[in-house]
Amino acid sequence: MKILRFNDERIGVLVDGKGVVDTSEAISYREEKGPQRVMQQVIEEWDSIYRAKFESLSASGAGVPLESVTLLNPIPQPRKVLAAFANYLDSPERKPDDIPLEFFYKSPETVGPEGEVHLLDIPPVYVFQPEAEIAFVIGNHAKNVTTTDAENHIFGYCPFVDISARGMNRRTQFLPKGQDSYALVGPWITTRDEVGDPHVLNVKSWVNGGARQDYSTSAMARKIPEQLSWVSKFLQLQSGDIITTGTYHVGLGPINDGDIFEIEIEKLGRARWTVKSDGPRKDPEFRPGVTQIPNAPTGFSRV
Repeated sequence: MKILRFNDERIGVLVDGKGVVDTSEAISYREEKGPQRVMQQVIEEWDSIYRAKFESLSASGAGVPLESVTLLNPIPQPRKVLAAFANYLDSPERKPDDIPLEFFYKSPETVGPEGEVHLLDIPPVYVFQPEAEIAFVIGNHAKNVTTTDAENHIFGYCPFVDISARGMNRRTQFLPKGQDSYALVGPWITTRDEVGDPHVLNVKSWVNGGARQDYSTSAMARKIPEQLSWVSKFLQLQSGDIITTGTYHVGLGPINDGDIFEIEIEKLGRARWTVKSDGPRKDPEFRPGVTQIPNAPTGFSRV
């Protein structure tokens, strides 16, 4: 099932890829609980309560046309948004054992479909790039999870865009990766049962209609169960937390003021965002780990 948020903080499901059925009334005291608690409750009580309620409501009619609603970010205020470093075998010399498991924090103020990416003018930035990725949403409390049990802690999957400011040398990823509007999520959450194997999906992206990334999640170095298990050794994960799994760097390109960025993942949907920039255009091609920035200063962390 595809679960979405729309209009004035309402909850719905997508029917036949084109209709939105409002399921908000299935959730008691929705306004009093607030948007985040409502989504957590739906996720936590999905199998025991809400799956049956939502299925019943969605079977009652086609709803309203998808294009007639305003989609919101699927998780309004996740406790954690974590992103994987360099998790794809995107060059012949890369081997799984060469890619360590590592994550960084993204801002929990995620931006939903049709939202705006705001690029502040930071002179040391060489280029801004969007990375198209598949993310998974935690379904229940997870700590010290085994790889064999990891799937039972996943509620569903969604497209994710990791905005990256390339070329800065910093002690952390706060500025290069963690700013407001650098975490784009949507259009909706597709429940785990509807996706099947998340490691055989096609991921595509476009800027102003021009093709950019086009890859399969089969190229992941560290598969999702291993990622979830590793993270849960160090952090307690809660329902609604978002973990994105890294990207295939071939096809990355710049974004600038006025651009429109789109992502589409097989079975998970398509979404787009507009770009606003306060600074000058920055158009150089850049591939992490390959491109050498001219006259780059030495430092602690470069993305």
